[in-house]
Amino acid sequence: MPHLTLPAEGGCRCGRVRLKISAKPLLTMACHCTGCQLMSSSAYSLSAAIPSDGFEITKGEPVIGGLHGASRHYFCGYCMTWMFTRPEGLDWFVNLRPTMLDDPAWFTPFIETWTSEKLPWAMTPAVHSYAALPAFEEYEGLVAEYAKTQA
Repeated sequence: MPHLTLPAEGGCRCGRVRLKISAKPLLTMACHCTGCQLMSSSAYSLSAAIPSDGFEITKGEPVIGGLHGASRHYFCGYCMTWMFTRPEGLDWFVNLRPTMLDDPAWFTPFIETWTSEKLPWAMTPAVHSYAALPAFEEYEGLVAEYAKTQA
C-alpha cells in the first residue's frame, strides 16, 4: 500500500488553486451524510484532517461555497471543485478532500460517519463506523489508533 510522502501538493481540477500539506493527517474519513452526498455528487465525501499549520494555499484564492454556514467549505471559484472544509470552532485542522492531492493513492478512510444516512450499496474499508459522529471524547483515541497504522 502506498504511503503519503510529505510535503505533498495538489489542486483543483482546473489548476487555478493549488495547495501543499507538510503534516500527516490526524485522521482520515468518509462521510455518508446527505449534505456530503449533495456537495460531492457522490455516495460520500472523503476527508483527511490535516493540522492547520501543515496546510497552505500556494496559488489562487479559494471561495466559500456550499451552505455558507458555520462550517466553511472552500471551492475553486472557477471550476467549483470542493477542496477543503474548515469546521466551525475547530481551527486547528483542515478537512482536506484527499483527491485534491496530486497523488491520492495513499488514502484510505479510517472512520466512516453518518452511516444512518448512507446509500444502501455504499461501502468503504473504514475500520470504525458511526451512525452519526463519534462522541467528542472518542476522537483522541481514534487519532492515536490511526497514527499507529501510519507508523
